[in-house]
Amino acid sequence: MALRINDVVPNLDLVTDQGEFKLHDFIGDSWTILFSHPKDFTPVCTTEFGAVAQLAEEWEKRNTKVIGLSVDGVEEHKEWKADIESFAKAKPTFPIIADESLEVSKALDMLPADAYLPDGRTAADSASVRVVFIFSPDKKLQLSMTYPMSVGRNFAEVLRALDALQASFGEPIAMPANWVPGEDVIVALSLNDEQAKDRFGSIDVKLPYLRTTKQPS
Repeated sequence: MALRINDVVPNLDLVTDQGEFKLHDFIGDSWTILFSHPKDFTPVCTTEFGAVAQLAEEWEKRNTKVIGLSVDGVEEHKEWKADIESFAKAKPTFPIIADESLEVSKALDMLPADAYLPDGRTAADSASVRVVFIFSPDKKLQLSMTYPMSVGRNFAEVLRALDALQASFGEPIAMPANWVPGEDVIVALSLNDEQAKDRFGSIDVKLPYLRTTKQPS
């Protein structure tokens, strides 16, 4: 089934290169990024996983866990991690789901339209596409991105989106286009001007429906 924003992610059984566990147990009380890739030992995927490994300190600062997924097996994941480390000069310490049965990919709708093939699995058919899911500590989906196999993801943008989600989580604010941490934020329409001033101190009314304020600390 397709997972929608604010849906609680199913508590799936995961087989990874770091053991077997339930998805909800892995998330725990952290923010979590689950990202799939088509195939181990392929060029674009290696650059992507290298980028994630290089951001390890940034994920930790944000109380965020990351976990990868492909339809390859546990041993392939373990072997491939050596290539990732060699290329990126950063150790990929996060687990990678070995979704050989396609159960997780099907449950989270991470396959291309023509992917439901019982055999002949290749990066061109039954491999998972490039999906990013960001889950909040309450196990709900907060953001999803889907890329084709030919386009590598920009993990600086994933990090920016994570910052925006965390800053606005439970707050009556939203982030404008191209926002980065520290810039002004948009006041939610659920607050009138007086309520917004009471909450944030001051607001800049650019249009009746577009009001900004300093990012809450």
